[in-house]
Amino acid sequence: MELIITLFNILNRLVYLYTILLVVYALMSWFPGAYQSRFGQLLGRICEPFLDLFRRLPLQFGGIDFSVMAAILALNIAMEVLQKILINLIY
Repeated sequence: MELIITLFNILNRLVYLYTILLVVYALMSWFPGAYQSRFGQLLGRICEPFLDLFRRLPLQFGGIDFSVMAAILALNIAMEVLQKILINLIY
């Protein structure tokens, strides 16, 4: 059980880090040319595959893309569900 809890904690930290990367990637849209920088290209390779899942949905309103918010929400909900399942398995 201790191993499972440790793995869950590592996964939780990775999801937190990925959430931060998604926010940084979204904020880069405010700066012209940021996506063309090396850092922007690296973040694009990391974030775009996951964001593409949400860009298929109609989440653009008035020129604003809410795909990043939906992706972050989905990640956090998935972690909450996984946490509930883990708690039910342990207790």
